[in-house]
Amino acid sequence: MNDQTICYWNIGVVERRKRLQFGIISFVIGIVVGVVLIALDVSNLWRLLLFLPFVGGGIGYFQAHEKT
Repeated sequence: MNDQTICYWNIGVVERRKRLQFGIISFVIGIVVGVVLIALDVSNLWRLLLFLPFVGGGIGYFQAHEKT
């Protein structure tokens, strides 16, 4: 039995570029907001909201990288 898997890309170059840009922009937003929250000495609970832009950035990056 052959266990090799054939994988096809399901998005084109333009969509990969959009997802990569979304990922980079989300990471930058997360970093900037994080620096501002630290500079203003905001509660750690508010800093948990940084989870959202970093997750969005990671999803955008990995979708672009894996071409899905």
